[in-house]
Amino acid sequence: MYGAEVEKILKGKGISIGDNVKVKWRNSAFEGQLMPRPDVGDENVIVLKMKNGYNTGFKTLEIELIEKQKTTEKPSKTETKSNLPQISIIATGGTISSKVDYKTGGVHMLMNAEEIISTAPQLKNFVSIKKILNPFTIGSEDISFREWTKLAEITAKQANESEGVVILHGTDTMHYTSSALSFMLTNLSKPVVLVGAQRSQDRPSRDGVMNLTCASIFSTSNHAGVSIVMHGTSNDDYCIAIPGTKARKMHTSRRDAFRPINAKPRAFIFPDGRVEFKDEVKKRSSEEVKADTSYNPKVGLIKVHPGSNPEIIDFFISKNYKGLIIEGTGLGHVPTQTLKKEDSWIDWIKKASKEMIVGITSQCIYGRTNPNVYSNLRLLNKTGAIHCEDMLSETALIKLSFLLGHDYERKEIEKKMLENTAGEINKRITISEFLN
Repeated sequence: MYGAEVEKILKGKGISIGDNVKVKWRNSAFEGQLMPRPDVGDENVIVLKMKNGYNTGFKTLEIELIEKQKTTEKPSKTETKSNLPQISIIATGGTISSKVDYKTGGVHMLMNAEEIISTAPQLKNFVSIKKILNPFTIGSEDISFREWTKLAEITAKQANESEGVVILHGTDTMHYTSSALSFMLTNLSKPVVLVGAQRSQDRPSRDGVMNLTCASIFSTSNHAGVSIVMHGTSNDDYCIAIPGTKARKMHTSRRDAFRPINAKPRAFIFPDGRVEFKDEVKKRSSEEVKADTSYNPKVGLIKVHPGSNPEIIDFFISKNYKGLIIEGTGLGHVPTQTLKKEDSWIDWIKKASKEMIVGITSQCIYGRTNPNVYSNLRLLNKTGAIHCEDMLSETALIKLSFLLGHDYERKEIEKKMLENTAGEINKRITISEFLN
């Protein structure tokens, strides 16, 4: 609520939150949509959302004139073309799944085709939305295997009923979810595309509309697999499709934050409908998609650093964890021949390997681990730990959890950890896969 004096002025002019208004301030005229008062700030400052997308505050004591403007905008038509490919959309939360409601000042989930198309009208030129589902609404930082299980089951069903599936998701852990679905969706014969937004819809630099458009286009293309589709550059020229097990969020706020790691982009997708494949892909088919959602959540991920205390491993042993991914340095090093013997991780990893499966990944963004180059690595290799090739730490965590959820013998799990089952391992990395 604005202050009592402001509310009196607005009521006298017949102005409500969400109305288009014109104010005259310091000999200049401004038009915009009246927004609710922010939770913080001066109660006597009204806030308008200008046509350029930015919010501007005006002190009411300095306003010479305020009046309500007639709305001339016509409601957008949402009719779609006939014979368009049908896709399913699953909304799970995140910036891209919501719309600002200036009547209340809050946000609400986009839960029907009319609303989805109203935010991205160009969708009606490319796809028909068969169904929209909202199995849960959650910040991506709060997601877990429980949600991944439910999401995999719903996605498998929708993949069998539609040309493709688009999943609206928060960006922070979207690459974890894409990895989980890559392992859980067996016989995947359709495109499953995760998409998010780095900027909210009420900002001029919003990216969700283009991301959603490109994701929808890619979900109907001739390929099968789990991908993340986001901006390819900081401009609005094209989006990139990234393999689900080879994606990482590389920047906190840039629109092109997601990049392929140790892999090429699957494709460039343009908002006019063009798709340019940049790497070989599995072609779509009519094979039935199934969800294999068995997993064991008792897998940990820890990062070594200079001076790090290996006793942290004892926590995972004491809590009866079944797997542990250790993110080493460089080629997969851990503190080994330290000046103080108790600072070495070797004996601790050897102990852990008797109780659980231990995997080694690298803190380096690109490249692969190698247990044979240096003497310290060879000592580590004798502990029973597995060097996980070029797998991302996040992907290794998900894969080990997935394998431990099945009735495999230990040796079989260790073998499968080094087998490429969902595009997670490249036996050879080329120079073209660096800094894509």
